[in-house]
Amino acid sequence: MADCNHDCGSCGESCEERQGGIPKAPMNSESKIRKVIGVVSGKGGVGKSSVTSMLAVAASHLGKQVAVMDADITGPSIPKAFGITDKAMGNDEIILPQATKGGIKTMSINLLLENETDPVVWRGPVLSNVIQQFWSNVVWGDIDVMFVDMPPGTGDVALTVYQTLPVDGIVIVTSPQELVGMIVEKAYKMAEMMNVPVLGIVENMSYFRCPDCGSEHAIFGESHVEEVAASYGIKNIAKLPIDPALAAACDNGTIEDYRTDAMDRLADALIR
Repeated sequence: MADCNHDCGSCGESCEERQGGIPKAPMNSESKIRKVIGVVSGKGGVGKSSVTSMLAVAASHLGKQVAVMDADITGPSIPKAFGITDKAMGNDEIILPQATKGGIKTMSINLLLENETDPVVWRGPVLSNVIQQFWSNVVWGDIDVMFVDMPPGTGDVALTVYQTLPVDGIVIVTSPQELVGMIVEKAYKMAEMMNVPVLGIVENMSYFRCPDCGSEHAIFGESHVEEVAASYGIKNIAKLPIDPALAAACDNGTIEDYRTDAMDRLADALIR
């Protein structure tokens, strides 16, 4: 390309210079991770982190050794959802992840900051370097499946995850009102550009079930997840209701106590 700066790490184009691809970041020598699944969203506020947490919990209930990498460096929320307050330990060469009460290993920038409310005001290259360190320097151990909670959108961090981690596939999290727009399509096309398969779609806040009469109300509009999934050839879908109990579980750090059949079925399909 005429305007190429020869920095493939900041570019998603497929050109001759990219033949052979960007080398994957080396996995920590004391770790063995069999499957990596990214959880993405085209925009913020659709519940991507809660879906990541629920998928991890569901996979753990299936008897798998599970890890969660919080790659949303500027908006980390995984430790809070799991009620983790202890900091990660390590030295100049390795970092030890924290484990949830159910044994899910986690790493997040909030486990390294002095105060969890300290803002992360870093430029793209620094953020990308943190992702590579989370993969190469964290002693994950023996893991069946790692879920990567990615930041919303298609920026530097998402590009770094796709290019330097051995991502087996992604799950797109959305909500009814944006499924008919272009935002989901952007997330799908980025994954397609990076040769990463889309394994499933989760429509969050799909409906509200009245606790009195049991009827379902489409507060954010009628669902179109089946049509969208079919148009992209995606077989695995899940529809999650608006549930105050889920919000409370995330706020209280008790996400491992929250169960939903939809996430159990989706996790089972993803990790077979």
